[in-house]
Amino acid sequence: MSENPANPYLRTKVMTASPEELRLMLYEGAIKFCRQGRDAMAKQDFEAGYNSLMRAQKIVLELSTSLDHAAAPDLCTRLGALYTYIYKLLVDANMSHETTTLDEALELLEYEAETWKLLMQRLAEEGGLSTDAPINKVAGAQQTAMSSLSISG
Repeated sequence: MSENPANPYLRTKVMTASPEELRLMLYEGAIKFCRQGRDAMAKQDFEAGYNSLMRAQKIVLELSTSLDHAAAPDLCTRLGALYTYIYKLLVDANMSHETTTLDEALELLEYEAETWKLLMQRLAEEGGLSTDAPINKVAGAQQTAMSSLSISG
C-alpha cells in the first residue's frame, strides 16, 4: 500500500471511513487527478498528465470493481457501464492528449460525486448510513483511497 507516513490523520480518516465515505473519497481522488492531468496537458507536460490520468483510471477501475451486484444488479450493471465509459474516455484522453475527452470524463465524475453526496445526505437523514462493513468489501477501496489522497495536489 502506498502510504504517506507524514500524515497519520489521513491514514486514520481512510481506515475509519464508512463504505459510503470511501466511495466519495474515490470520486474526489479521481476528480483531483483528472484536473491535474488537464492542467499538465495544458502545459504540454505529457508525462505528468499521463501519470495523473493513470491514477484517475485506477480509481475508476476500483469504483467499478467494488460494485455489489448482489445488492442491486440492475443499478450496478448501469453504473458498471458508466464507469467503463469514463475509463475509456480517460484512456482516450491519455493517448490523444485531447482535453475535450478529458472534460467529458471529468463532468461525469463530478456529476456522480454530487449525486453520491446527495445520496449520503439522504441516507444520513433517514438513519441508513453504514457503520460497519466487512473488511473484504472495503480493503481495496481503502488502499486506493490512501494512494489517491496521499499525494498532495
